[in-house]
Amino acid sequence: MDNKIFLCEMNMKEFEVVIESGSPIIIPVGAMEEHGSHLPLNTDTIQPEKIAAMVAEMVGGAIAPTVNYGNCSTTRNFPGTISIDTETLRMLMFEILCEFGRHGAKNIVVLSGHAGSSHMAALREAGKDFLNEYECKLMVLSDYDIAYKLKDELELPKNDGHGGMIETSRVLDIRPDLVGRGEDFVPTFPPFRVLKDPQVHFEGGIMGFPSRASIEFGQRLNLRIARELADMVSEMVEE
Repeated sequence: MDNKIFLCEMNMKEFEVVIESGSPIIIPVGAMEEHGSHLPLNTDTIQPEKIAAMVAEMVGGAIAPTVNYGNCSTTRNFPGTISIDTETLRMLMFEILCEFGRHGAKNIVVLSGHAGSSHMAALREAGKDFLNEYECKLMVLSDYDIAYKLKDELELPKNDGHGGMIETSRVLDIRPDLVGRGEDFVPTFPPFRVLKDPQVHFEGGIMGFPSRASIEFGQRLNLRIARELADMVSEMVEE
């Protein structure tokens, strides 16, 4: 394969080698979503693509083309957010997975940069339906499942979230040319309320502390996330 890791850059024979070898295939899932006035709309795409590339190099995996849209319920009323229905997302991922299954893929990782609950539920439902059709080992997660697990260990702000210190630092590491200066903000949502217009509670589109972000922290966190995921993928492949 001449060290190629992107499936779309391979020819059919190279693709066949990946499938027959059982190399893990990583499918990045992004979103077109606002992240305040300091981060780009493809913030949730930049991050999993970076982690996917790092993990593929670590474990000898291959990267499928990115799914660039997701379900963004909380931020859907902000400028720039393009949200697709959860059923659309579920069916899209189900069909993509089934096509890889039809070709004989043995190990697949669906890695989402967007971590919304409905979005992730749609991806996991697609995964369950896929496993009813094909024999394959499958992992579905957001890279933020790993990042937030490290909050206490790395002494991160407890209320840091969307567009905050963690996310801004990670994008600074990957695409510093796209990052501006963000203002800190911690929203308060009415408890247990289902809201038609949640954006009124965080008009700047930020939940966290982007002013504390740094390239150095972003590099450290991205590498830590990639190593943790690489370990999990290696364990899955070896089962």
